[in-house]
Amino acid sequence: MNNPINRRDWLATGAAALGGLALGSRRARALPVTWDPAAAADGLAPGPLAGAVPGGVAPPAADTSDVPVATPAPAASAQRTGAVLSTQWDGDRPARVYTPDGASITGRRADDGAWVYHYTVGEVEHEFAPGLTATCWGYNGRVHGPTFEGVEGDRVRIYATNRLATPTTIHWHGVFLPSGMDGVGGLSQPVIPPGETFLYEFPLRQNGTFMYHAHHDEMTQIALGLTGMFVVHPKRDPNPVDRDIAIMLHEWYVEPGTSRPDPNVMSDFNLLTMNGKAFPGTSPLVVGHNDRVRLRFGNLSPMDHHPIHLHGHAWKIVATDGGPIPPAGQWPESTVLVPVGATRTVEFVADALGDWAMHCHMTHHVMNQMGHEVPNTVGVDGQRLDRAVQPIAPGYATMGQNGMDEHGAHVEMGHMPVPENSIPMVGEAGPFGYITMGGMYTNLMVRPKPVDTDRHPGWYDHPPGTVARAVTSAQAAADGVRIA
Repeated sequence: MNNPINRRDWLATGAAALGGLALGSRRARALPVTWDPAAAADGLAPGPLAGAVPGGVAPPAADTSDVPVATPAPAASAQRTGAVLSTQWDGDRPARVYTPDGASITGRRADDGAWVYHYTVGEVEHEFAPGLTATCWGYNGRVHGPTFEGVEGDRVRIYATNRLATPTTIHWHGVFLPSGMDGVGGLSQPVIPPGETFLYEFPLRQNGTFMYHAHHDEMTQIALGLTGMFVVHPKRDPNPVDRDIAIMLHEWYVEPGTSRPDPNVMSDFNLLTMNGKAFPGTSPLVVGHNDRVRLRFGNLSPMDHHPIHLHGHAWKIVATDGGPIPPAGQWPESTVLVPVGATRTVEFVADALGDWAMHCHMTHHVMNQMGHEVPNTVGVDGQRLDRAVQPIAPGYATMGQNGMDEHGAHVEMGHMPVPENSIPMVGEAGPFGYITMGGMYTNLMVRPKPVDTDRHPGWYDHPPGTVARAVTSAQAAADGVRIA
């Protein structure tokens, strides 16, 4: 997948490589661009902005080998002329990575050979799961931002428009680039003020799985959703796969009944997500039998590492955000630990038909809201309390005395109301009953080919005799097992 690169060798040749960036005689760094003509030179023509399109990018551009750079036009001038950046175009290079519940941004080739991308940063009304929507921050109208897709050797030109009421930047996490393009506010660039657009421009010198995120007021901006996956494909993939899937892991705290994530929480997160969705809001991963599958995990959670476990299969970790792992250093596992601020890429063959769980194995990470500050009632007989309370609160039932499965069952049957704009702690109905999982959980669905990878195929039809079942004492006795 990734080609190893010696950072010192790359830096030694960096100046020559950056000659194509021009930018006059100034240091290579993220700089503000004028609304017109600088942005227009890349096809970002003035015009009314109808809202960001997920994956929206710039159209073919004129020659911009010497990108003009200037201070931003004053806000009053921009309002007077109506000159704003438009993102109403589609890319002309197809996406290779599937981002469940997300999208890709693939760029559009400019006349000078550069690939042009446009990110907008702003507030997003985001649904974590049916019943829970919150005002988050995102890129191009979504949480998390669209997966960046480029090819090793590309020169990329990335416009970033800030529609927040506060400054921001974009950091390209794990990507080798000039210091001034690294996106750390105050250190490598000025922050991007509200209403302004900055330009990032650099060559893609490595391939692999990386990330991008805000690097200004990180505690707030990352916690509110300003993250995304950054994938650089090799010119020729030495190990092609049938399904290439990107999954961003994240954690949030949304108080039941409120409408915004709380960025000040440092523990006890109550929403754990894959690509911004908490189960049962996550989409299943549908693959064909014996497909070669690549999963690219990224983790920009505020605090926690995530051990992601897949049932029924074993994979090999083939790469990190630091580069590929040689085959001699790979070994089979069914769980991969994805540390905070890191990516892990795994590959496996989907050789087992069926519906298989894939989830974080931190047990509190497969629960949703309302799972904290609950008194321990396991083993407590709540019937006396129920009888005392039910005359004044009909339908009351002490929850948790036999574990958390009661929560799912009672919600499923409509016996347990939940606060407005919140979701139950666990689950949804499955083919054999209630699935008492939530949060960072999804299903791998392996089916005979051909498959429609974009649709839920329905639950697996198990062959006779292959489902765990109840037995009688007589049946057990035939095997010498005595049961009551």
